[in-house]
Amino acid sequence: MLNIGLIVGSTRPERFSETVAKWVQDAASDRGDMALTQLDLREADLPFFEETLPPLMSGGDFKNPKAAAWEERLGAFDGFIATVAEYNYGPAGVMKNAFDNALKGWTRKPIAFVGYGGVGGARAIQQLRVTTSGLRMAPIGPEVNIAADSFMAALTQGKPLGDFDHLNQALAKLLDETAFWGNALKAARSA
Repeated sequence: MLNIGLIVGSTRPERFSETVAKWVQDAASDRGDMALTQLDLREADLPFFEETLPPLMSGGDFKNPKAAAWEERLGAFDGFIATVAEYNYGPAGVMKNAFDNALKGWTRKPIAFVGYGGVGGARAIQQLRVTTSGLRMAPIGPEVNIAADSFMAALTQGKPLGDFDHLNQALAKLLDETAFWGNALKAARSA
C-alpha cells in the first residue's frame, strides 16, 4: 500500500483547503491501494527559506531544525497530492516555501494537484509543475480543477464537492494515476 502525503496548501484562517483535503481523503479511503496522511502547512510552521546554500548545492542538508524535520517527515511518503489555492494567478507563498524547504523527501516521487479558484487553480498548478520538476519530482498529468461555479457553490452555499459528478470523475482519475506512478517510482527507487 502506498503512503501518500496530502498537502493542505493554505494557512489562511478561513481556508477552503480543509474542505478540499477532506473530500480527497474521503475518496481515497474507499481504495485499497493507498493511505493518505495530511501534511498541514499551518502545522509545519516552516521558516521562510533561509539556508546559506540552495538545496541542490548542499545536497538537501538543512540547518534550520524545522526545515530538517520537514525534510525527514517527507521521506516517509511514496508520493503527494497537494491542495492548491490560487492567489493572484499563482500558488500561496506558503506552498512554494514548503517545496523550497526540502529536497530529498520530494525527489523521484509523484505529485498530483487539486486546485481551486476562479479557473480551478490552473495557473497556480502550472507554476507548481515547474517548481516540482526542478525538485526532480514527477508531476502527474491529470489534475482536478474546482472552478468558479463549483467553487462558489461549495464556498458560499455549503454544497459538498462530492455532489459534482465532473469533480468526482476527475478525482478518481487523479487517484488512479497517483497509484500508478506511486507504485512505478517506488519500485524504481528500490531498484
